Amino acid sequence: MDLDAVIFDWGGTLTRWHDVDFHAESLALASAVTTTGHDPEQSRAALHEAGQVIWGRSRDHQQSSTIADLFHEAGLDHDPALLAAYRDFWEPHTFTDPEVRPLLERLRADGVRVGILSNTIWPRAWHVAIFERDGVYDLIDGDIYTSEIPWTKPSPLAFRAAMEAVGVTDPARCVYVGDRLFDDIWGAHQVGMRAVHIPLSDIPPAQLGHAEGTPDGVVRTLSELPQVLASL
Repeated sequence: MDLDAVIFDWGGTLTRWHDVDFHAESLALASAVTTTGHDPEQSRAALHEAGQVIWGRSRDHQQSSTIADLFHEAGLDHDPALLAAYRDFWEPHTFTDPEVRPLLERLRADGVRVGILSNTIWPRAWHVAIFERDGVYDLIDGDIYTSEIPWTKPSPLAFRAAMEAVGVTDPARCVYVGDRLFDDIWGAHQVGMRAVHIPLSDIPPAQLGHAEGTPDGVVRTLSELPQVLASL
């Protein structure tokens, strides 16, 4: 098919899937709490529960959130400058797949624009820093993180925001690549994009959503993507 853009999910797509210890994640988050007299274990539990609420809003209502919203939902004050432990916890899970740079170079050489659309509560600066650290940000034409817009995938408005970011207008000339059949595959189809699935992630049951899309193509490594795109 003739393509204007390929837009990618981030976690589990451009990074390889890792299992995450969510108990440890919440403890790391709790280190940023500034509420007077807070108990770290109680704060951890409140933040974990708040995380379930935040991601439920994304799943059921396509409502975006930020880290600040997470602490607000937990009823806790925090200092963003104290989030270093949280970022350190996540760092081992953030490394870009080594196949990404050659893939993006090939797409760009073929005149195809490259975009990112990620459901995330993290600020843009964190994601940009990751791509810059791994030497691929120069190959990205536009990137949207749902922490900076009102909607999350699978809302068509989130996908349209990503198209606008890369400077394209026709969803039929775009392909979305992701690891989730609800957010990524079903969502992309709702806006009129083709969708390619990378079925390597163990999606938590609470995040599966109400529908599963049928992908237009499936790859098990990113290096397989050009061949699949050529067949769409």
